[in-house]
Amino acid sequence: MNYTVDEVMNFIEEEDVKFIRLAFRDAFGVQKNISVMPREVKKAFADGAAINVHGIAGFEDCPYPTLYLMPDPDTMAILPWRPDSGRVLRMFCDLVTPDGTPYESDTRVILKKAIATAEEKGIEFRFGTENEFYLFTKDEDGKPTKNPYDEAGYMDIAPLDKCENVRREIALTIESMGLTPERSHHERGPGQNEIDFHYGKPLKAADQMTTFKMVVNTIADRYGLVADFSPMPLPEKPGNGYHINLYAVNDKGEDVVKYAAAGIIEYIRDITIFLNSTEASYARLGNSMAPDKVNWSSATASELFYFETYKGKTRVELRSPDASSNPYLVYALLIYAGLYGIENKLPLPEEMTESAAFLPDSKKEAGKLAGKSDFVKDILSEEIMKVYLR
Repeated sequence: MNYTVDEVMNFIEEEDVKFIRLAFRDAFGVQKNISVMPREVKKAFADGAAINVHGIAGFEDCPYPTLYLMPDPDTMAILPWRPDSGRVLRMFCDLVTPDGTPYESDTRVILKKAIATAEEKGIEFRFGTENEFYLFTKDEDGKPTKNPYDEAGYMDIAPLDKCENVRREIALTIESMGLTPERSHHERGPGQNEIDFHYGKPLKAADQMTTFKMVVNTIADRYGLVADFSPMPLPEKPGNGYHINLYAVNDKGEDVVKYAAAGIIEYIRDITIFLNSTEASYARLGNSMAPDKVNWSSATASELFYFETYKGKTRVELRSPDASSNPYLVYALLIYAGLYGIENKLPLPEEMTESAAFLPDSKKEAGKLAGKSDFVKDILSEEIMKVYLR
């Protein structure tokens, strides 16, 4: 969708929109929002909507007491679970300072800079995702349990798979909001599910992931369930991955994704803290089919990178990230690391090499590697670094 400000204003008037949610994210990618009335939207487009950010995770040390939300009209979407009369519209926003400058620690702004850098170098990136989550029941007081909604396994069907109706409603809801789910199925764990998305431009892919998690949580709640994206919801069971499929071509239309993957391999240990941002992330790595070494394979889908060639096209899947990460930061860092590989035409290391390094095995180790990395320091603000490393 390519909406203009005027089209958004007309839509609000013609479609009986009564509330507009201006959505943004904290430093860890968790969606936040304020709601405004229709009469306030034109002012928000012109001057931004003021918010006090010091109560937002990752913004405690922001040098400005107030930042401003600038809505992106291109992200307009109706929340389909709200009433048809007095509808609710959502737009993602960028954060700007009081003088109108994009705020350097806003992770959506960081991703936009990465995209602009890639465009200047004639490289187009796209990302597709494979997103895993568990569905658990609630107790009689409505509190979450760790009891899986079913005991089904990989790609099982009903009646063993009790989650299929929830997945179907999630996919249909997402589609009604203008996004592009590709497929869904039951995963290996009890009550575990996967919903995948087609390749999308980086900013849309990050907005899409943020929307996806909101929709999954909302629909699960409507079924009396709770969704869990955490890396290791159940001990001794498969963890939840956030697998990312990479696409990269140069301005001649040449596929350069293998060079990009080589660049990511070069810097993967430096950026792991941003791809796996919780202590539980490191319990998942090396468990079940999650990778724990810096390697790649075209024969098995349990390494850091999986390469598959089908009908002359190469699919490259990065398998270490989990959904505790901020997709805006993840895609920005992958773009910069990918550009490094493309510009230097880095060759891939030997496939399944025995000498491959291990991924960090703790959040502490990952933080130390990021803190010493000039690559990371050149990309991220001191504020973002401090938030992730403290």
